[in-house]
Amino acid sequence: MFNEVLVPVLLLSITIQLGYALFFFGQLFSLTNSKFKIQNSKLPILHQVTVIICAKNEAQNLQANLPAIMAQRYSNAAGNAMYRVLVVNDASADDTAIVLDRFKAQYQHLDIIHIAVDEMRTLPGKKYALSKALAQADTDYLLLTDADCQPASDNWLAAMVAPLHDGKEIVAGYGAYQYNSGMLNAFIRWETLHTFIQYAGYALSGKPYMAVGRNLACTKTALLKAQQSPVWTQLPSGDDDLLINAVADADNMAIVATPHATTASPAKQTWAAWLQQKQRHVSTGKYYKTSTKLLLALYALTHSLAWMSCILLLFTPAWQMALGVMLVRIMVNILIQQQACKLTGERNSILPFLLADVGWMIYNFALSPYIFFKNKTRWT
Repeated sequence: MFNEVLVPVLLLSITIQLGYALFFFGQLFSLTNSKFKIQNSKLPILHQVTVIICAKNEAQNLQANLPAIMAQRYSNAAGNAMYRVLVVNDASADDTAIVLDRFKAQYQHLDIIHIAVDEMRTLPGKKYALSKALAQADTDYLLLTDADCQPASDNWLAAMVAPLHDGKEIVAGYGAYQYNSGMLNAFIRWETLHTFIQYAGYALSGKPYMAVGRNLACTKTALLKAQQSPVWTQLPSGDDDLLINAVADADNMAIVATPHATTASPAKQTWAAWLQQKQRHVSTGKYYKTSTKLLLALYALTHSLAWMSCILLLFTPAWQMALGVMLVRIMVNILIQQQACKLTGERNSILPFLLADVGWMIYNFALSPYIFFKNKTRWT
């Protein structure tokens, strides 16, 4: 009787999981590393670009990362930069203003907006800083990143905006986390790659639902349209996901996946800090389209059911069958992960994949209240 229930559950769950892998995640094999590799002499300099960074108490990160952003290879025939960097100092209490003023004296294509502590706000959290940047940005091409992000190369900007020149309105890139030893760091990087596999696969299948704001290009028109969304004012952050759900469709969004067009940020050092960060990230999930929420929920549910039924069946006479079908799923997903690693430059290791794949089941249970019910109301 025990097997009569678990075996069908396992087989159905694995079948659905393989369906997701083949229909959605397998789309990553349609991408190539060379697609957006552009030599500086062949850049399609048709539009200027504004790089926007909203910074709150980011003096140290700006000191470390801003020079690489200011040194992007995106210039005209005369050697003049065809982009400007606009940093919004959002009422910082550290030395952010001092650091930015020093950089301003060094770089002509750097502009700064200082928001006073007592300034009246019309939007919550980061949304207000972003609105200030949009009001001052005088280009239609925008590239959004964070103060703690280091671009992988000096061709990052060129690669990220290339699809905009081809008529796309939104471009989603990969935002990596820096490598450190330890289980937490390994899981953070696996979960980040897994999230990329999901949102890139969905977008390439014509069902875009999210992107990461630390490496996202779009037109100003698209972002202004997203601001008109009824849910824009309900969260202090989440501008990336809300933009996708308000504006993106099967035709106007591109995925750029190549190692020189990624960004890298420091990963959280404690489980508590990481969980707090993820609570904020997943809180926009409740605003996804109903069809997207159902697809994501079914994927997470069958992932958990596959592992739980397989583990239980290992203690029954059906253990060989259970192990066999799970190995098929694992091998298919490892092939997809290898392709994702190739595209993004992430490290590829099978053992962490197996451990993290099981851990993702626990992760979903832990964060489900924030996905379905709670909002994070502060931008920190």
